Amino acid sequence: MAIQIPNRQLFIDGEWREPVLKKRIPIINPATEETIGDIPAATAEDVEIAVEAAQKALARNKGRDWSSASGAIRAKYLRAIASKIKERKSELAKLEAIDSGKPLDETTSDIDEVAGCFEYYAGLAEGLDAKQKAPISLPAENFKSHVLQEPIGVVGLITAWNYPLLMAAWKVAPALAAGCAAILKPSELASITCLELAEVCIKVGLPPGVLNILTGLGQEAGAPLASHPHVDKVAFTGSTITGSKIMAAAAQLVKPVSLELGGKSPIVVFEDVDIEKAVEWTCFGIFLTNGQICSATSRLIVHETIAAEFMDRLLKWCKNIKVSDPMDEGCRLGPVVSKGQYEKILKFISTAKSEGAKVAFGGGRPEHLKKGFFIEPTIITDITASMQIWREEVFGPVLCVKTFGSEEEALELANDTYYGLGAAVMSKDSERCERFSKSLQAGIVWINCSQPSFIQAPWGGIKRSGFGRELGEWGLHLYLSVKQVTRYVSDQPWGWFKSPSKP
Repeated sequence: MAIQIPNRQLFIDGEWREPVLKKRIPIINPATEETIGDIPAATAEDVEIAVEAAQKALARNKGRDWSSASGAIRAKYLRAIASKIKERKSELAKLEAIDSGKPLDETTSDIDEVAGCFEYYAGLAEGLDAKQKAPISLPAENFKSHVLQEPIGVVGLITAWNYPLLMAAWKVAPALAAGCAAILKPSELASITCLELAEVCIKVGLPPGVLNILTGLGQEAGAPLASHPHVDKVAFTGSTITGSKIMAAAAQLVKPVSLELGGKSPIVVFEDVDIEKAVEWTCFGIFLTNGQICSATSRLIVHETIAAEFMDRLLKWCKNIKVSDPMDEGCRLGPVVSKGQYEKILKFISTAKSEGAKVAFGGGRPEHLKKGFFIEPTIITDITASMQIWREEVFGPVLCVKTFGSEEEALELANDTYYGLGAAVMSKDSERCERFSKSLQAGIVWINCSQPSFIQAPWGGIKRSGFGRELGEWGLHLYLSVKQVTRYVSDQPWGWFKSPSKP
């Protein structure tokens, strides 16, 4: 039975609104290459309306409706959103699978995490109330000082297509918990479930203008949102190139930004591992979400003494991965998100071969799938550290392999990258794992696993993978401004200047 794609407009000031220029963008199912619907295409004109609506939401009733309301009040809305998302879990998971190409089992798990994210930040919103006016210990008895944590204001949230609703939740939930008013601009390649978040907000009665959702192209909607003078902060997840443009635009107004960008993460496998377990985590680290994860451990660095056995097992595991329509039961690798992404990945593989690398497995379209943007799980060997495939982010199901002989060599290979989002180390030697983890240049390190993320733990990178930390309490702090309030409490004059009224 065909899944019905809801026909939506932009979500501005608590209601559906047709784009000013009445433009729309087709939705392509990446598994079939068929047009299955369309989404509204916002432009700068719609951004203006949305920013004005967000400003009004913050000021309404002197802020008492949202920005100055207690965290407990905002928490009620966040929990109501989580409840509605749970009610629609099956439908949202299916919509996301056909929109993004992710296997249905993955999108089902993602929707659970979306609900969990809103619930978690509801708790942190309540916790903010107790932290207001937190006293500061001072060395001077005639002064008292405390801290206020206030919403930063109107925030622009620009998200990627690989985890459409989950990446939105990572930003929307803490922004609303903090008391900000938000404008969400999801990727035009996968926006369906983000528009359904708007429908959820209508159902729970979220105050108008607190969350606005603008779908559309990056240049036409994202760029004017990032550079708007009345957007007080921008949070972005996406490519390093786009992130640098957003940072440059924000710099003109000294506007704070947080960036979660690209990656070329290593997974280092030492000789003492349980090979079967290490192979499965290696597969999970690169083939989850069809290889389209910025933190994907796409560079396998394996000890030379076990490399042959490891590769033998790895190729057998790859043969066993079910590549199919994401709606099929047991699918573990669906299509990449778009024709453009498909062609880009195949070009990466072609360039690797021309540079002398060897495709040990995969490298093209699966024979049994004649349509759709499907790419086999791909393993590339005979790599040199200067090759494009080793240095640049592919964002697809492509794993590069190099061997090492010593711990020092492994660390040098792992850290020899412009990026620094994730890194994994596999070994039974816990002391070595701790030592190696400390030396890895990455914002996230996994020991004997790859890719797990938890709402409670910080997420973000260093170097060209960006800065700022989402999730946990760190995610809430991204949307709060800290104000020091200091009071002079003595009955005596300060006495620094000589009073003109005294002789």
